[in-house]
Amino acid sequence: MNTLRIVDVERTWVHVPLKPRHDRHLTRENWNWPVMEILHVTTNSDLVGIGETMCYYTWGRVPQAQVERVKNKSPFEFLWDRRLGAGLQMAMWDLAGKAMGVPCYRLLGGKVRDWCPIAWWSMDMSLEDWQEELPEAVAAGYMSAKLKARPWRDFAGQMAALSKLVPAEFTIEGDFNEFLRTTTLAVPYLRELETVPNIAMHESPLPQGDVEANATVRRRISRPIAMHFGNPSFQVAVRDEVCDGFVIGGDVATVKHHASAAAEVNKPFFLQMVGTGLTTALMLHLGATCTHAMWPAVTCMNIYTDDLITDPIVVKHGYAHVPETPGLGVELDEDAVARFKREEGYEPPPPRTLYRVSWPSGNSIVYPPGKSGWYDPNAVGVWDDFATGTWPLFSHGVRLDNIPDDGSAAWEALRERATLAPVRE
Repeated sequence: MNTLRIVDVERTWVHVPLKPRHDRHLTRENWNWPVMEILHVTTNSDLVGIGETMCYYTWGRVPQAQVERVKNKSPFEFLWDRRLGAGLQMAMWDLAGKAMGVPCYRLLGGKVRDWCPIAWWSMDMSLEDWQEELPEAVAAGYMSAKLKARPWRDFAGQMAALSKLVPAEFTIEGDFNEFLRTTTLAVPYLRELETVPNIAMHESPLPQGDVEANATVRRRISRPIAMHFGNPSFQVAVRDEVCDGFVIGGDVATVKHHASAAAEVNKPFFLQMVGTGLTTALMLHLGATCTHAMWPAVTCMNIYTDDLITDPIVVKHGYAHVPETPGLGVELDEDAVARFKREEGYEPPPPRTLYRVSWPSGNSIVYPPGKSGWYDPNAVGVWDDFATGTWPLFSHGVRLDNIPDDGSAAWEALRERATLAPVRE
């Protein structure tokens, strides 16, 4: 261990396909989520550390300068250094655990649980797709789901229908991403939603910086509110009682720091660390050592066709067991890495799909893919348009439908119009 030194870092970009339902819906906003960078950190021994970075959705990419910096050094020098970026820091922890012959949680602190709660994750979907999605989650051993609540869906109506398809103890968290803009909208809507017994929590229903509004809503509803740690500041969040707990993610040092702060004021939280089986393994080690990581964690590993590890992480009754073998405790599937390999810098093209939002009144609007001009700086996607507050939010009976490219001139003409501005039909 004293003589262990890093010799080289191999970087491989991969494109891990999404499952069909997630490909239909997640790509409306985040079509580049399938792109990962896999790192192999070789040493002057037979030990190799592995890690992954979600290239287009991460707390930190791996700079080449940091790759050069770690060479000829011990991995123990870099465990808590966020400058490394996600995948390289993960590989340092994997190496350190392997060198010590212990699972990572032994280096992160005392273990407080053997099994960590974990949630299925899904972008907003049509009711028909969610009616297939949640039974799949139950069959896979999950007993909770974090679902995106979007204002172009009748989320309350969908949840009432879905509650008939899952066990009574199956819990659902709606992530509003601040779309319930005001207290006058949020309070009655959340109260309506809470008539569905499976609804267990609301995440970020209002803009998180609106302290007074969040505190008001929290006093008037019956389910807990989760908010991302740091907005508003931790001190303000606790003093003004804006939420019941937190969403915590980021680099290892930040996670442990925020977890300790939450524990000091007896606030539960869930870890949110998005990736495949590698990231899920690191999350389990962290969750095992954080007393207040009581809410089901989110890693999104369920959205991919492959978890990139040889032996899958098994979920039983809503919990995943913490790995007990040295390092991360999982083995990278090298065949899958080779199969999904892409050139460095690869980014998939935006989907050839349009999106129609329609209301029971007959009003409908067609949008291009993306948000905030991700693929066209002048395009206005459905997220952007609804974020302005121009249209009714979470109306009963509202729905969004995909309009895939059918190869026709009419579809191409509609795409061109929608790219210039949303098309009112």
